[in-house]
Amino acid sequence: MNTKHTIPSDEDLTAFIDGELTAEEAARIEALVSEDEHVAERLEFLARASLPFKQAFAPQLAEAPRQKLETMLAAIPAQQRAKSASALTFASRRRFLGALAASIIAGIAIDRAVIGIGARLSVKDENSEWRSVVADYISLYTPETLAGPVPAKEAQAAQLGPLDEKLGLSLSPEAVALPGIDFKRALLLQYDGKPLAQIAYLDPETGPMALCIVTSDAGPKAPDLESRKGMNVIYWSNATHAFMLIGRIPADRMKELGEDVRRRLSA
Repeated sequence: MNTKHTIPSDEDLTAFIDGELTAEEAARIEALVSEDEHVAERLEFLARASLPFKQAFAPQLAEAPRQKLETMLAAIPAQQRAKSASALTFASRRRFLGALAASIIAGIAIDRAVIGIGARLSVKDENSEWRSVVADYISLYTPETLAGPVPAKEAQAAQLGPLDEKLGLSLSPEAVALPGIDFKRALLLQYDGKPLAQIAYLDPETGPMALCIVTSDAGPKAPDLESRKGMNVIYWSNATHAFMLIGRIPADRMKELGEDVRRRLSA
């Protein structure tokens, strides 16, 4: 690994979290975390995220060139390994990161589920938190990520089936269709130990989009619009699920699409 004092890659930070660095390399990351607010924030994000980035990009591994993949997928973490550790609580982010660094250097790998406990204790709006994680994830997508033919309706229905089973929904190709925008694939991911449905689309003008759904007991919420990672997000919830539609389509159009798919999912 490069030992110069440069901003570490997500791969380096994930290796740090997973305890895969030498003591010297880990000490370098620890020093950068103490000196650079951006590095500290990125390490905290990678520590708490549980979305399977590698699984989501698996269809592209056999087709894309290595150099291009390394650019596109720089934030994919290494495969999570089973680890054991004591549950820790942290009064602040600095104390959290300091304890994490110390435990890694000592050779103690902290399970990401335990890290997630500390993150959730500081989260005031759980629904906002999951949207932040998804936005970071979707920002990795490019049109090439979703290249290929549009699946037939039968294939779409087959992909949506496992999502229905895990989330207790009844999704159909017609219910999740976005007019003028191609359905590309449906994936079952995970956030904070809960199933997360991601339906990916490709808009010919603005690129990748996604409709994401997670179980939620936060209660009904009317649609609202926000911006994350340079993308527009319309989000809402009902009694059992939270929804978000995200992409680079202009805000007015995003709102129209979100309202339309919300009506169909509520029917």
